[in-house]
Amino acid sequence: MTIVTPMGRDTKLKDKNTATTKTGPRKKGSASKGAGVKTLDLKDGGVILQGECLKIMASLPDASVDMVFADPPYNLQLSAELLRPNNQSRVDGVKDDWDQFESFRAYDKFTTAWLGEARRLLKPDGSLWVIGSYHNIFRVGATLQDLGFWILNDVIWRKTNPMPNFRGRRFTNAHETLIWCARDKDSRYQFNYEAMKNLNDDLQMRSDWLLPLCTGPERLKKDGKKAHPTQKPESLLHRAILASTGLGDVVLDPFFGSGTTGAVAKKLGRQYVGIERDPEYIALAHQRLAHVSQFAEDEMLTTPAKRSEPRIPFGWLVERGIVKPGATLTDHRGRHQARVRADGTLISADFKGSIHQVGAHVQKAPACNGWQFWHKEEKGQRVVLDVYRQKLRAELH
Repeated sequence: MTIVTPMGRDTKLKDKNTATTKTGPRKKGSASKGAGVKTLDLKDGGVILQGECLKIMASLPDASVDMVFADPPYNLQLSAELLRPNNQSRVDGVKDDWDQFESFRAYDKFTTAWLGEARRLLKPDGSLWVIGSYHNIFRVGATLQDLGFWILNDVIWRKTNPMPNFRGRRFTNAHETLIWCARDKDSRYQFNYEAMKNLNDDLQMRSDWLLPLCTGPERLKKDGKKAHPTQKPESLLHRAILASTGLGDVVLDPFFGSGTTGAVAKKLGRQYVGIERDPEYIALAHQRLAHVSQFAEDEMLTTPAKRSEPRIPFGWLVERGIVKPGATLTDHRGRHQARVRADGTLISADFKGSIHQVGAHVQKAPACNGWQFWHKEEKGQRVVLDVYRQKLRAELH
């Protein structure tokens, strides 16, 4: 991992390993400030850029990242110290200077500026995730729409272990909100639907995520205290990055903090660019990332979309003798039956057609996925046809 301070607007990120640029003629209206050649070394997974996020973002080129994950200041507006009523001990809150803004107008101005830069840095088909609380997320959402982002989902992160409301004057604040959006309405953004469905036990992933706060060994400590007040759990970043990026993609985090985005990106075979102004947080992230490596080989970190997999006709199973002509197929309960013909069609009591057509007919349904509906008996057990299809697919790879 490398920590650098960029020289100017013309730094260019490539999709793989290193990022270089040479200064060219300045275009009318551009904000280019630097000159010469600048290289960002991404060979070990990513880079941390030290400085104010707006200045650093302005030094990076248009359409250079695939995804932005942002955990910006929440502008919590805490006016008094919060104490636990049972023992009057102080509750760790966010009182740092980076979360302090003199007014909503100042916060909105800052939000508009960094989101504008984020949109410029995203590739045309890139997407952005931003997380916040009720203090700021509605203002952020309005700004996103004003700038031309296209909101895809708002995701509720429901915490399994939220901090109690110690004063008993409000509901326990048990969630945060993530907004996922495409760069614009016409973006062909990436969504790894099958990966999300697999994570959720073969059910469509919902927009309410039940995940714990960052605790235990994952919580970074300094002198026995939280090293960063708003460290996010890796499980949250795992889901967001896996959902909307591919291997080798570049993920930008303009508020890098303790480096959670970089750690998860690196584990999943993605590259990261982190921006952070606090040298203590950078040192923390540097130490953390030095011990992080990619989880496994590339093929274990990607889920091909079903529509991109080789098509396997049912007739191939018949040709290979996996399902023999004359065999009887049933649904998983044995209520419906059909026999297999040598040409790969099925015939029921009163209908002949493909595995899908006959499956729909016997159920009196408008459509049917025959691979999931029909079963073949093997050693006294019913085995769904899709198992055999997947075995043939594996042979083709």
